[in-house]
Amino acid sequence: MDRPKRMVLSVTEAAELLGISRSLAYDLVARGELPARRFGGRIVVLLRPLQRLLDDERADDASDPSAGLDGLSGAQGDSARAS
Repeated sequence: MDRPKRMVLSVTEAAELLGISRSLAYDLVARGELPARRFGGRIVVLLRPLQRLLDDERADDASDPSAGLDGLSGAQGDSARAS
C-alpha cells in the first residue's frame, strides 16, 4: 500500500517553510491566521489551506506590493525598507 502524501506540518516545520520564527508561527495559529488543528495535545498546520493562503497572498502581492502575509498595511514594509 502506498503511503499518502503528508497533509499536515508541525508548527516548527511550517515556521521554517515560511521563514518565520517558531513563536510567531504559534502566535499566528492562536490568532487563527495560520490554518491549524489540534489533535490531542499536538497542533498541526494544514498544508492545503496553507498553500491556498499563500497562493492568494501572491495574487494580492501582484496588485499591492505593500500587502503582506499578516494583512498589515504598508507601514510595516516601509519601516523595513528604511532600515
